[in-house]
Amino acid sequence: MSGKLEGKVAIVTGGNSGIGEATAHLFAKEGAKVALMARRVEQGLKVQEAINKEGGEAIFIRCDVSDRSNVDSAVEEAVSKYGTVNILFNNAGAGAGENFPNEEDEGWNRVIAINLSGTFYMSRAVWPHMIKAGGGVIVNNSSIAAVIGFSKSMHDLTGRVPSSSYYASKAGVEAFTRYTASMGGQHNIRVNCVRPGQILTPMATGGEPQHFFKPVFDMTQILDGPGYPEDVANLVLFLVSDESRFITGEIVNVDGGTVRKL
Repeated sequence: MSGKLEGKVAIVTGGNSGIGEATAHLFAKEGAKVALMARRVEQGLKVQEAINKEGGEAIFIRCDVSDRSNVDSAVEEAVSKYGTVNILFNNAGAGAGENFPNEEDEGWNRVIAINLSGTFYMSRAVWPHMIKAGGGVIVNNSSIAAVIGFSKSMHDLTGRVPSSSYYASKAGVEAFTRYTASMGGQHNIRVNCVRPGQILTPMATGGEPQHFFKPVFDMTQILDGPGYPEDVANLVLFLVSDESRFITGEIVNVDGGTVRKL
């Protein structure tokens, strides 16, 4: 590897599996010290161990991003360990099984709390540390759900669609990206967002060999799918490295060319 992140300290939320795990490994290989944050301790410790065995440096810190006090204490623990925060990848996310209008309040509140409030809490917690460090980079994880619709035929292909809470939370993440990028310019803090499509992660497959919505993607995607966590990790690496020094406030698709973006 080329050491693109040498001397940097990175926080990766949802770093115990999928896109977060792949990104944490890549950050470490490029020289960053990585603080993995997630709720599932056993999985997080396994990722920490794997990165350290590869010659990288990582620490797992249990964190529920929907809990403001938990976020604040986790960030302080990372700063106590590594001295600062230069990079944040807001990757932790969740969905719900119900669809509007049959969604329960609990599912709506939980998804909004993790996907949107968690992005807000983490960004706010690292902000003063990035200002103190003279700048930093934040990348948020959205979804093509933020910008797509679906027809009855598309729904019938799979018999399901993501919850309205998932759609709304990811659209909020994109708006929050533009807002914080605007606020960050004066502090040399860049904020961008990735918008994945058909990426094979545990959350998107439920342990099956294909994406829940593969039939729809097969119909609406330009490139043959699927994508993998490493495809997103490579984009995130670019966005947090100096190679993207003149890019902020952008939402970048990594979706195989999904033509149903509205």
